[in-house]
Order: sequence, then C-alpha cells, then structure tokens
Amino acid sequence: MNILVKVRHMEVTNAIRQYAEAKVEKLHKYYDNIQSIEVIVDMEAGQPTVEIIVQATRKSTFVAHHREADMHASIDQCVAKMAQQLRRHKDKVRDRQGHPHDETMV
Repeated sequence: MNILVKVRHMEVTNAIRQYAEAKVEKLHKYYDNIQSIEVIVDMEAGQPTVEIIVQATRKSTFVAHHREADMHASIDQCVAKMAQQLRRHKDKVRDRQGHPHDETMV
C-alpha cells in the first residue's frame, strides 16, 4: 500500500505529515484491497482543507474532504469519513456474495 502526502499553498511540518500517514495507515483494517492512498493538505480561504483519495482494486476510487480550523481535527474527520465509505463498500461487496449453504438448507 502506497501512501503519498501532498501539500498545496502552505508549508507543513514533519509532525503533521507523520500524523496524517499514521492515521491513514489504519484504513487498511476497514478494506483489505487498498492499493494506494493520497492525502492532499491545502489552505483554502484561511482554513486547512484535507482530501483523501483511496484507490482500491477493480477500479474503485473513494474520496473524502473536510475543512476545519484545526489541522489535526480536519485530518481526523476526513479519515472518519473515509472509514465510513470503506466500511459501507465492504458490506455491499460482502452482501453480493450470497449466503453460505448451511443457511439455505433449512
């Protein structure tokens, strides 16, 4: 799994970069087929904006945005949104696979 942190229109310390990397590494537990994660930190209208783009197998792409005054809170909320999307997708894929045979033989 590749993790890439990009910064636009501002300077970011190594602490924030490492914090973002540590947070998005945990997304792997919600969906196993993640290939790459891109975190974009941007400054728009005086507030930091965080965007996370996750590329998964079978051309699945997930995007989450969040804007807040605090950089750490913005990263946390964006990761929470992405985790929810990945959890929903995993449930949808799991539901398509059908029921085990022991449940249908009742």
